[in-house]
Amino acid sequence: MHALVPAAGRGTRLRPLTDERPKGLVEVAGKPLLTHCFETLLELPVTELVVVVGYRADQIRDAYGESFRGTPITYVHQPDQRGLGDAVRLADPAIDGPFVLLNGDNVVRANVDEAVARHRNADASATLLVEDVSRAEAKTTGVCVTDDDGSVVRIVEKPDDPPSTLALTGCQVLSPPIFHACELIQPSARDEYELSDALDLLIRAGHTVETVRLDGWRCNVNTDADRRFASRKLKQE
Repeated sequence: MHALVPAAGRGTRLRPLTDERPKGLVEVAGKPLLTHCFETLLELPVTELVVVVGYRADQIRDAYGESFRGTPITYVHQPDQRGLGDAVRLADPAIDGPFVLLNGDNVVRANVDEAVARHRNADASATLLVEDVSRAEAKTTGVCVTDDDGSVVRIVEKPDDPPSTLALTGCQVLSPPIFHACELIQPSARDEYELSDALDLLIRAGHTVETVRLDGWRCNVNTDADRRFASRKLKQE
């Protein structure tokens, strides 16, 4: 199974830490963010890491080279950071079969393996690791709307009036139909190609989209406060 790690963004909210280096090389508890991400993925049956790079891409290539702890790395260049859907679309030629996506700015200590197993057993096109969040946080991320049976019927990106507080976590297991969906979506109001729009398109086309509730913790490291929080959590382990 391949793993896809989007790591092309500038990380402006982490400045000045990202003025001279990419976000993925900002350290949390003594290790770069990408190292934490790779370590989580290597606990799964991952045979290759596909890393989407953009801002200061050469620094990431120089830091990790062609492999991480024996697992090959393929780099995909995203020249313009126009959203996660665009990053997934660009990675299509480098990926064969189902893959696990973990955002390169996420520190995760949770049941990612359960999401992989659910994806396989359900023959799903997408399996989303999700968690309940506050309404305020739901306005800043993608959220899943479910029916009375718990099936996902809609996914909405950064809603002003959240129809749900069941949030995406930056960790998903996806199958090849997501690539075609990413080709079909249009830019959002933020002029970005949102992966949540592609997932919503899969749902409307009748594909199976599963969810697994987060069991553990995760931190999307966007600010220095996030970095300090993740460092404290890791040091408690």
